[in-house]
Amino acid sequence: MAYQAIEVKNEGAVAWLTLNRPHNLNALSALMVEELEDYFHGLHGDRATRVVIMRGAGRAFCAGLDLKEQNRGGTGLGASTSGTMETQRKMSDLVVAMRRAPQPFIAAIRGPAAGGGFALALACDVRIAGTSSRFNAAFIRIGLSACDMGVSYHLPRAVGMSVASELMLTGRFINAERALATGLVSELHPDAEVDAAAGKLAQEMTETSPLGLRLTKECLWASVDAGGLEQALAMEDRNQVLCVRAGYIEEGAKAFLEKRKPRYADRA
Repeated sequence: MAYQAIEVKNEGAVAWLTLNRPHNLNALSALMVEELEDYFHGLHGDRATRVVIMRGAGRAFCAGLDLKEQNRGGTGLGASTSGTMETQRKMSDLVVAMRRAPQPFIAAIRGPAAGGGFALALACDVRIAGTSSRFNAAFIRIGLSACDMGVSYHLPRAVGMSVASELMLTGRFINAERALATGLVSELHPDAEVDAAAGKLAQEMTETSPLGLRLTKECLWASVDAGGLEQALAMEDRNQVLCVRAGYIEEGAKAFLEKRKPRYADRA
């Protein structure tokens, strides 16, 4: 489909996904949700794209739900229970689609990432922040629960229960410096350098084997939920066997011994 609320540009194996409604801080409209859903689902068959960088146009990452559209009745607020559930599920399914996509997601964040924008940032595998970035679980400030779109799952795993409880029970903002200190983000840069830092990280990811990168994302998240060490080890063993059988270790070992970057062909 031709996108209007998002923009996708590919640079080699890296896709730059831009939330593109800067006039209202990239708030989540019904159209944006529909377009994100379409793009995320298409990633499963996209072997050319190996990493996705998500960012916001203008001065914000994403300000959350478009309340003006909701108040106009655009997406089901105040409608029937079944209609509200359908709208809610469309938004929560976005984070499921991001997790199921084989490509790692990097969030390049400037300005506010609030509510649903916070949820999208948390659903990314790595977050790189600009000094203007700030985050909050805004849902609780508009009469809702702060447990929305995977925030209650992702945030405690990122920062621990105490900080997560503080942020979710109040809806207060956490600024960029504290986000770095608590592990919410991996790197902090001046706003003008955020895209370059995200691009550098994405490039490093593309220098790994195609199969190894995908299986590492899969195994990382499966291990977070594993019932114990042996379950995690079973998946790790399975992934290593798959990578060996695909032949990537041959080129990887040769490149290491020759002190050069590996040249992987996408054989998986």
